[in-house]
Amino acid sequence: MPELNMQQLTVFGDEQSEIVNVAKVKQLSPFRYPGGKTWLVPGFLRWLQSLSYKPEYLVEPFAGGGIISLSTAYHGLVDKCVMVEKDEDVASVWKTILYGDWEWLVNQIQSINLTVEAARKIINAPADSCEEMAFKTILKNRVCHGGVMANGSGLLKYGENGKGILSRWYPDTLAKRINTIVSIKDRLDFFEGDAFDYIQECGNNEKTCFFVDPPYTASKKKAGKRLYRYSEVDHDRLSRMLKNVKGKFMLTYDYDEAIINLAEKYGFNYKKIPMKGTHNSIRYELIISNTSV
Repeated sequence: MPELNMQQLTVFGDEQSEIVNVAKVKQLSPFRYPGGKTWLVPGFLRWLQSLSYKPEYLVEPFAGGGIISLSTAYHGLVDKCVMVEKDEDVASVWKTILYGDWEWLVNQIQSINLTVEAARKIINAPADSCEEMAFKTILKNRVCHGGVMANGSGLLKYGENGKGILSRWYPDTLAKRINTIVSIKDRLDFFEGDAFDYIQECGNNEKTCFFVDPPYTASKKKAGKRLYRYSEVDHDRLSRMLKNVKGKFMLTYDYDEAIINLAEKYGFNYKKIPMKGTHNSIRYELIISNTSV
């Protein structure tokens, strides 16, 4: 393999930089999300502030748990954050919080007497409204292994200290996070739809920046296939579209040679970043951008 052409993205330091302690990052999302980007928040906010202008929009076309958009909106670093998500269940949460009866959702979260039986009953029952689907989705996200909501995911059996499904169920904390999101919702827009459509639609504005975190299905590991309902992504097409946007972007992936080859094919800058994975193991991700800050 040829020598790696890793231009320095100095806001992230170097490969030996101290790993971000996610416990010190303000938690804003109601989700515990596979592949979540809480660890990236400090670096992303530095990157955003390092740009030569204040962006009008931040577009997050694979929103998921939305921590990057939420953090950006919370700190007022752009005029508006545009979150896009294709998954209907995840979308129901954002639509409820930003446009629906979020107070009902908070009340359900705080009032439920959570048992295994109650959780299964809610998860298996059909939802008659967006709000009911949102409650069902948050519950499933919190009581299933690793926050995985894809078909076949099972309930926590033991959890932390033998607490089982209650290990990740913090009703007051969830209520507080939802209230915080509501307090900044004038800086947030949400659209249920396809990421590619919104990249193309928003790509002509020089003051629009993008944070792109697609399911990890480009490498041989293909972890996204078991984590997400819509895991199939044309990664070459995604890179090609980002090459043509007029604004700045940041793209993230698992560290993988196939992704490095894509980055080099389109002339992007990239950097290897350490983070803590499951059981405190160290793993690496790639930060890819059309900036060289």
